[in-house]
Amino acid sequence: MSELAGKVCLVTGGAGHIGRAICQVLLDEGAEVVAVGRRAPSEPITSNAASASFYAADIRDPNASQGLIEHIATQYGRLDILINNAGGGPPVVAADASAELTRKIVALNLIAPMVLSQQAYGLLMQSSDTASIINIASVSGARPSPGTAAYGAAKAGLLNLTKSLAMEWGPHIRVNALIVGLVHNDAGMSHYGGEEGFKRVAEMLPLKRMASPRDVANAVMLLCSTRASYISGANLEVDGGGEVPVFLHLASESSKAK
Repeated sequence: MSELAGKVCLVTGGAGHIGRAICQVLLDEGAEVVAVGRRAPSEPITSNAASASFYAADIRDPNASQGLIEHIATQYGRLDILINNAGGGPPVVAADASAELTRKIVALNLIAPMVLSQQAYGLLMQSSDTASIINIASVSGARPSPGTAAYGAAKAGLLNLTKSLAMEWGPHIRVNALIVGLVHNDAGMSHYGGEEGFKRVAEMLPLKRMASPRDVANAVMLLCSTRASYISGANLEVDGGGEVPVFLHLASESSKAK
């Protein structure tokens, strides 16, 4: 029997590159998956003949996210796993960022997952096993984030929230986060300068490649697993070994140029 058979999982941002991969891994393990996003995906989210259901909602609106939880309660009668994956924000230097843009970025990356977790608390507490919340954070929240200051600050807050909720809601709910590093996907094509840019960045990572959405999804599955039953309040780095300091590359290039 698949490990998550009979479990109900909610994945925000489920139609995106990483969200879709997370949904597919959960489907492979027998879970009932509800994907959430502002717009329905162009193609159904499926894996091995199983399909995720889709619920359209802007989770920045607490009324919309409350409606989502009520839908799950009515449709499934339970919730076992919540994946707070929705996030992101455009690059903008801090001096030029409007107050409204800053508010929207923080709302999506910190306030929405916090409020949704609070709204899901009652259902998660009814799970027949220990329930699980996994927050998808970023290396931007664990290091300086020039050009995306609001995003980095929000993700830093999400990492702190993870540890706080783990303390408040144990032993019935485990709460963990992934500190996700650089991910190779179509969404980042222009940001990194195309495939050549991806290759150059990958060379600066210890594993010599950027993460795939599936790598992130596999880490989610690890934290969902009963093998992680004593892991809570953890901020697990999924970054291929970390970003090598740029000064080392600059020094190396300078040495070769002599």
